[in-house]
Amino acid sequence: MSQDQIVNKDDLVVRFAGDSGDGMQLSGTLFSDASALTGNDIATFPDYPAEIRAPHNTIAGVSGYQVHVGSHIYSSGDKCDILVAMNPAAFKSQLKWAKKGATVIVDADTFTPDALEKAGYNENPFTEEFERAYTIVHAPITSFTAKIGESQGVDKKTTEKCRNMFALGMIFFLTNKTLEKTFAYLERKFAKKPDVVKLNKAVLSEGYEYAEKLELIHSKIVSIANADKMEHGRYRNITGNVATAWGLLAASERSGRRLFLGSYPITPATDVMVELAKHKSLGARVFQAEDEIAGICSAIGASFAGALACTSTSGPGLSLKSEALGLAVMTELPLVVVDVQRGGPSTGLPTKTEQSDLNQALYGRNGEAPLIVVAASSSANCFYWAYTAAKLALEHMTPVILLTDGYLGNGSQLFRIPKVADLPAITPRLAKPNDPNFRPFRRDPETFAREWALPGMEGLRHRVGGLEKCPDGPLSTDPENHALMTKNRQEKVDRVANYIPDQEVTGNPDADLLVVGWGGTSGALTLAVEEMNNEGKKVAYTHFNYICPLPKNTGDILRKYKKIVVCELNNGQFAGYLRTQYPECPMTQYNKVMGLPFEVGELKDEFNKLLGE
Repeated sequence: MSQDQIVNKDDLVVRFAGDSGDGMQLSGTLFSDASALTGNDIATFPDYPAEIRAPHNTIAGVSGYQVHVGSHIYSSGDKCDILVAMNPAAFKSQLKWAKKGATVIVDADTFTPDALEKAGYNENPFTEEFERAYTIVHAPITSFTAKIGESQGVDKKTTEKCRNMFALGMIFFLTNKTLEKTFAYLERKFAKKPDVVKLNKAVLSEGYEYAEKLELIHSKIVSIANADKMEHGRYRNITGNVATAWGLLAASERSGRRLFLGSYPITPATDVMVELAKHKSLGARVFQAEDEIAGICSAIGASFAGALACTSTSGPGLSLKSEALGLAVMTELPLVVVDVQRGGPSTGLPTKTEQSDLNQALYGRNGEAPLIVVAASSSANCFYWAYTAAKLALEHMTPVILLTDGYLGNGSQLFRIPKVADLPAITPRLAKPNDPNFRPFRRDPETFAREWALPGMEGLRHRVGGLEKCPDGPLSTDPENHALMTKNRQEKVDRVANYIPDQEVTGNPDADLLVVGWGGTSGALTLAVEEMNNEGKKVAYTHFNYICPLPKNTGDILRKYKKIVVCELNNGQFAGYLRTQYPECPMTQYNKVMGLPFEVGELKDEFNKLLGE
């Protein structure tokens, strides 16, 4: 193709949508991998239903995967430039995510009267007005794929599973990408099934050639700008859950403590356990427990025995773990609890994202049971926050809850793989054998952390448990001792603030409005604030990863601004928490509880309203 056919863009958003069995998650993953390998920055957003297999051709069964590629990507994007809809249900439910003027590719073979009726259409949706609003490509994806399968002697069921490859080939042509990297992936994945490799490669190529012959954008092909100059190193496309697992593995190696994960499978956290189970060679030990309570109790036992102990879960599982969390607080043992948040309450929205577990993480235990709470803010930095959570737990002898969410855990980003030796040192609070001055709850004068005496350490036999103890170790129901131990456990968590960095503020230094966020909303908030400042508005932004304790300068920051808006995917849990700490600081809220991440556009609308007041 000639250069004058190619349009250069800084970024592009592509959304794949179809039935749960149509391979949309795989198509999105392959496109994001191919984009990363050609130098694009990426962020992805898998959006799939909670039903294991909803009825075919129904809106309830639509599975989506959005990919944002470009030169400098903060989030998975708002609306898409290209939408692939493999059936009428996908078309109807996902069209709202397409920009006006977007290219919409549909599998024309699936738009039968029965399928249209199942999706809720009473008439043909492709009116003249609609065709003018979008670039609609009616591609015979199913029939073309079927012909290739027939020519290769492949059965119909196997052939139908390749329809997503035809659509992916079309997208590769539209985005000016080659097929070689995906061919190599197919050869690796189906190395023992050469017929499957041959079929998928043929369908992928046919989709590419079909788009080329059709001149899909009617004259223009999109070339997406490569990522800004990146630091030299080894990169990969990584999901937040895999990054979390890797961060725990790195902390295990750096601390010299064997990693143990005791967990029960739960959406959307299961992949943390699945990934760790692959790495026995790195010393990881994974126990799939019969329930959530057994998972955390096994981890507490492993911690008592000297392991870097972890458990992973989502909101409902965190509820079940609350009593055992109190035990870990009382025994003052290091423990990392990974909570990949989802929509609630109860079973709620298992495959959708939310930030609704903050109050539970802060307060969800009986008695006075303080612990550390931190939150990751991108899929890639789940690695570093998992590592940080382990470091804090081991050095301060307390449980740490790491909050991620479904958007981060299932989504992916480009990640530079660090050298473990370059990560901050982790120094566990290990006791010394035969220490004549050892007491189970003797504290470091600086951190207030107790020493970790492991079973078998000579001369350090002791007992810990759920009943209150005195500093020397024996059981105690003395009222004054209980008050002392309660105060000491709180003081230990409070002193963590001395070991974490100050909170930072970005944006306009003379801002009229301070935007406050925490956890997984960082991408959309960062871009919204950046765009507003580029438009001449005065907006500042601060994003929290350390939740409990808060950075020491938090109050100083909040007191500087007349207008503060706290943005979160719940009904105001972080805003309420900040108000209890800094009641003198007036705050407004912007909340979204829809199982969806923030959109940049909606955030800018809200910030403009606040600036206009």
